[in-house]
Amino acid sequence: MSQTILLYAIVVLNFLIIFWMIKTEMRLKKFFAGKKAKDLEDTITVLLADVNELKDKNGISEENIKNMNDRLRKAISNVQTIRFNPFQDSGSNQSFAIAFLNEDGDGVVVSSLYSRERVSVFAKPVDQLKSTYELSNEEQEAITKAFEKK
Repeated sequence: MSQTILLYAIVVLNFLIIFWMIKTEMRLKKFFAGKKAKDLEDTITVLLADVNELKDKNGISEENIKNMNDRLRKAISNVQTIRFNPFQDSGSNQSFAIAFLNEDGDGVVVSSLYSRERVSVFAKPVDQLKSTYELSNEEQEAITKAFEKK
């Protein structure tokens, strides 16, 4: 009796193995349908080359972005205008101070003093929110407000 059970178990096991082999064969045929192994290998090689090319281009793009960020940091991005009346006897606020600064607080402040007889224009360099030339209150205010806009 135990031999009969063992024989039935072996037969069932063989059927399961045959079923599993047929199912695996069908999967492989579906996977390789219309393709040869060499074609699949060539496709994988091309995809790998494309991935490597994308990695190289990504590195170049990151370097370009870094360069652009460095250049933008040096570009004038903060501008502020202050209008004022330096002389009590003249009309309205025709005088002004304009600060042109980059992200580091470097740039120039341009000011104009208006009077009835003449107009004077001054330009002073600015390095880290300071100038080697004496700044008027209005020029300093324009620099401070321009940098606060960040």
